[in-house]
Amino acid sequence: MRRSPIVLAATVAGTAGTLAFHVHSPSVPTATAAATTATATATRTPTPTPTTSGSGSGSGSSTPKTVSGTATGDAIPTQYGNAQVRVTVKGGKIVNVEALQLQGIDPRSVAISSYAAPILQQEALTQQTAAIDAVSGATFTSASYSQSLQSGLDKLGFKAADGSVATLQVPQGGR
Repeated sequence: MRRSPIVLAATVAGTAGTLAFHVHSPSVPTATAAATTATATATRTPTPTPTTSGSGSGSGSSTPKTVSGTATGDAIPTQYGNAQVRVTVKGGKIVNVEALQLQGIDPRSVAISSYAAPILQQEALTQQTAAIDAVSGATFTSASYSQSLQSGLDKLGFKAADGSVATLQVPQGGR
């Protein structure tokens, strides 16, 4: 009899917690198989343009080229689904990264990918490279996103200003 108030309070708290839980639909649409096939080719429009430099060091360095265009990165498979991004570069700067598909085999994967995608996109735009940090708790999404982004940048011939490239690797095994 003394335990009944505790049991009732725990039951009410558990029920309230369960009812307060909201499942979020994915904010990143996944591409269908037909759309993935159609977007698998890169639209590359590199426009080499010499840039002028105010410093007259003349140390024999070659004139940098600016790249512009849009490319679809490779679909990177993981045990939770594929990740594939499309990158747009204008005037030698990454101006947009769009996730075409992200992990979404189960609701947990969808939730993780939906949370990580905007963070990864912002990181790529800020850092101007595919060498971005992994989002905590989204290791598979982060690594496959980064690898797909790097493949898209490679198709365009884009090189990060600091020469960095994606180094995250999709882990083998469980989450």
